[in-house]
Amino acid sequence: MTLDSRFAPAEVEPRLYEEWESAGKFACDPDSNAQPFTIMIPPPNVTGSLHMGHALTFTIQDTLVRYRRMQGRDALWQPGTDHAGIATQMVVERLLATEGKDRRTMGRDAFLERVWQWKAESGGAITRQLRRLGASLDWPRERFTMDAGLSVAVRETFVSLYRDGLIYRDRRLVNWDPKLLTAISDLEVENREVKGHLWHIRYPIEGEPGASIIVATTRPETMLGDTAVAVHPDHPVLAKFIGKRAILPLVGRSIPIVGDDYADPEKGTGAVKITPAHDFNDFEVGRRHDLPMPSVLDKQANVTLAEIEDVLASIPGVADPAFVRTLAGQSRFAARSAIVAELERLELLDKVEPHTHQVPHGDRGGVPVEPLLTTQWYCNAGELAKPAIAAVESGKTVFVPKQWENTFFAWMRDIQPWCISRQLWWGHRIPAWYGPDGQCFVAHDEAEAKAQAQAHYGRAEALAQDEDVLDTWFSSGLWPFSTLGWPEKTKEVARYYPGDVLVTGFDIIFFWVARMMMLGLRMMGDVPFRTVYIHGLVRDEQGRKMSKTTGNVIDPLALIETYGADALRFTICALTGPGRDVKLGETRVNDYRGFITKLWNAARFCEMNGVAPDAGFDPASAKLPLDRWLLDAANTALAEATAALEAYRFDEYAAAGYRFVWNTFCDWFLELAKPLLAEGADPADAAEVRATAAHVLGLVLQMLHPAIPFVTEELWDRFGYGPAGSLIGTAWPSASPVAGAEDARVELDWVVRLIGLVRSVRNEMNVPPSKTSPILLRDAPPAAMDRVDRWMEAIRRMARASDVRVLSGDVPKGSAQAVLDETTVALPLEGLIDLAAERTRLARERDKLAAEAKKTEAKLANADFVRRAPEEVVAENRDRLATARSEIARLQAALERLA
Repeated sequence: MTLDSRFAPAEVEPRLYEEWESAGKFACDPDSNAQPFTIMIPPPNVTGSLHMGHALTFTIQDTLVRYRRMQGRDALWQPGTDHAGIATQMVVERLLATEGKDRRTMGRDAFLERVWQWKAESGGAITRQLRRLGASLDWPRERFTMDAGLSVAVRETFVSLYRDGLIYRDRRLVNWDPKLLTAISDLEVENREVKGHLWHIRYPIEGEPGASIIVATTRPETMLGDTAVAVHPDHPVLAKFIGKRAILPLVGRSIPIVGDDYADPEKGTGAVKITPAHDFNDFEVGRRHDLPMPSVLDKQANVTLAEIEDVLASIPGVADPAFVRTLAGQSRFAARSAIVAELERLELLDKVEPHTHQVPHGDRGGVPVEPLLTTQWYCNAGELAKPAIAAVESGKTVFVPKQWENTFFAWMRDIQPWCISRQLWWGHRIPAWYGPDGQCFVAHDEAEAKAQAQAHYGRAEALAQDEDVLDTWFSSGLWPFSTLGWPEKTKEVARYYPGDVLVTGFDIIFFWVARMMMLGLRMMGDVPFRTVYIHGLVRDEQGRKMSKTTGNVIDPLALIETYGADALRFTICALTGPGRDVKLGETRVNDYRGFITKLWNAARFCEMNGVAPDAGFDPASAKLPLDRWLLDAANTALAEATAALEAYRFDEYAAAGYRFVWNTFCDWFLELAKPLLAEGADPADAAEVRATAAHVLGLVLQMLHPAIPFVTEELWDRFGYGPAGSLIGTAWPSASPVAGAEDARVELDWVVRLIGLVRSVRNEMNVPPSKTSPILLRDAPPAAMDRVDRWMEAIRRMARASDVRVLSGDVPKGSAQAVLDETTVALPLEGLIDLAAERTRLARERDKLAAEAKKTEAKLANADFVRRAPEEVVAENRDRLATARSEIARLQAALERLA
C-alpha cells in the first residue's frame, strides 16, 4: 500500500492505540522469566482532566516503559486514579447545589452513594485522555485509591502504625479552611499577595502608668487571643521589657513580655504579639514558654469568646468587656474593622502602614486559611523519616538529578507531625470507634472494635465510628504496594516491589515521594523505588508559570488534535533536560511536527525508490563507502540514544534521533544516494543502497518508537518490517559491524563538510540559489582531490558548483575564502553579487548587534539588576548576549572572507 502524501495523526493514532490495547500489548506477565521493570503512575485525581503537567510526566514515563519493553523487560506500568477527597467532594456538592440539595440534609450514606454514582458516570475522563496521549498503561490492572483492596491496605497500615505508637491523637495547630470546614495539607495551601496594612498597637506596661510597648501586626482580629509579647533577647531598646508584663488592650488580660529569637529586631517594631492558637510560629513560641492557648476564632472563622470570657477585665482607657462581647459571632474581617476602630478611639493605635504580604489561601475553597487549634489524628513523621533519610544517604534510592537529594534531606530532617485526619465525608474513614466514655478503639473493622470494647468494659457497649477521613496522601503513600494486592502476599507484590523508577515533579517530593518512602520502608521493609527521576514544571515560552489568570494555559488535548500526539511527545522529550523547567508553546510543537513530517517524507521517498526490507541483507557485507558511512553513523546515533535514555537525558535522546534523521539520513544520505537510485545506475550498487536504506530506516523506527510510537508503528507496518502492530514488541536495535567504517567516515565526512562549508558561505554572502560558481581548492592534498573526483556530481549538484578545481596561484579578487582542514576553499563571487554592498550590509549588521550586545553587557554588569530581576529574566539576557556574540563572530568571519 502506497504511503499517503501526509501523515494523518487524527486517523492513525486512535486506530493504532485501539489495536495495541485490544491485543494486550501493554500487559505485564507476572509468570514471565524476564527481568521485571516497574513504574508506578502518580495517580491523577479522578476529577481531573489532562493538563500539560500530566502530558510531561506521562510522556517521560511512557518513553521509559516502551524502551524497557523493547529491551525484553517484563514492564508493569501501573495505572489508576486518586479519589481526591476535597476536590471530588466539592465537585459533587456543586452538582447537588444545582439540584437544590445539600449533603448535610442528605446524610452521609446518601451523599457517598451519590459520589460513587458520579465517579462511575464522569470519573474516567482522565484515563481516556491518557490513551489519546499514547500512554501504554496496563489498563486491566487499573486501581482506584478507594477500591476495596486498597481500603484493606489503608486500614492495615493505620492499625499497624497505631499499635506501634506512630499514629496518635493530639491538639495542635492545623491549616483550617473555614469555607470547606476541614483541615488541609500544606500542598492545598497557596500564598497570594495581598495589599493590606500593618497596624502598630500600644500595649500598656503593667504597673508603669504611661509606659507601653508597641507591637506591629497584620491581624488585629486575633489579638483577643494574645497570651504574650515577644522581643529579641539582644534588642538594643526593647530587651529591657523582658520579664515585665503588658496589659492586653480591649481584653484587659495581663500577659508576659518574653525574650525569644523568633522576634526579628529588623521587622516591624521589633516586638510581636504572640497568639499561640492562631499562628504557627506563635504556637511554637507558646510551647517554649508554656503559654495559654485560647482560641478566639471558631471553625467558620467567626469570633468566639468561650475561652477568654473568664479573663475579660474592665480597665478605663484600655479594656472594655462590653465592647469585646459585641464581637462574638462576627466574621474575622468584620471584627478586624471594629477592633481597629476601638483601638483608634482609645488612642492605642500608634500608626497604620500600607503593607503588601503573602496570605495563605485554600486552593479549593479560595478563602484565607485559618491556623486553628484542633484535635486531629497525627502520624509520627519524624520517626518514619529516619529510615527514608538513611535509604537515600546509602544510595538504596537515588535521585536524578542528584541535587534534589538535598531538597529531600532538608524537608525530611525538619519534618513535623503529619496531620492525617480531614473533616470530610469522601475518603477512607478513620478506623477508630469510641465508647460512651470517649474511650477509643482502633481496629480493622467494627466487629474487631466491638470485641476490644467488650474486653475493656466487660460488656457490650454502643460504639460510634470517628467521623473524619484520612488525608488523601495517606492512601497515595501506599500506592507502590497496595496496588499489587498487599497486604495479601501476591506474586505481583513479590515480583514488582520495589519499583525501578518513580517519575514526578519536584513540587511533590515532600508530599508524595517522602510519604511513599516512609510508608514503604515501614510496611514493606524496603524502599518503594530505586530511582526517583525529578522533572521540572511546564511553563510557557517566556518561562512564565501557566495560570488561568495570566491566560497562558495550553490544553494538551487541543495540541494533540491539531498536531498529533507524536509531535507533542517529541517536543516534550526534546525540551526535558535535567533540573530545568520546560518552556513550551504551540510554536515549538508545530516546529517538531516538522520532524514527524520529515520522517514521513523520507519514508515516502524510500518507498517511491523501491526501498523495502531485505531479510537477507547483512550490514557487514556493504561495500559502498556511502552505505558504510550511513551504517556507521546509525551505530553512533543508536549508542547516543541508548546512553541518553539510560541516563534519563530525554533531551539528548531526542536530539540524537533528530540529528541523525534530519541531517545524516535525509539531508545527506538520501541526497547523495539519488544518482545510485536513478535509472541506469549499476544494479548491484542500487540494490545495496536500497537494502541499506531499508535497514537504517527500520533501525530509526525502532530507536524513535518510545518517543513517537504512532508514526513509527504506522511506517513499520506499511513497509512490512513485521506483522501489523508488532513494532511495540520488537527488540531494541543493536549495532551492526561495519567493514571499512573508518575509511568511509573520513571520506564522506570530508565531502559533507566541503558541501556544507560552501553552502554556508553562499548563504552568508546572499548568493542567489540559481547562480553557480566554481570551487577553487588551494593546498589540497592528493587524497582530497581523489574524493573530489569520486564525488564530483554530488558536489556540483548540492553545492551549486560549476566546477571544482585546484588553485595553484593567488585567490582571485572578489572571492570569499574559508578553510577546510589544510585546504583553502575559495568561491569567486565577482559578477554573482555586489561585493561592496555586501560588505556594507555585513558591517552594518555586525555593528548593530555589537551595540545591542553592549547594552545587554551593561545590564548584566549591574549587580542591582541581577539581584532584583527574576531568575528567568537574567538567564534570558545571558542567552541573548551569548547569541549576539556568536552572530557577531560569524559576521566578522564573513567580512574577513571578503577581505
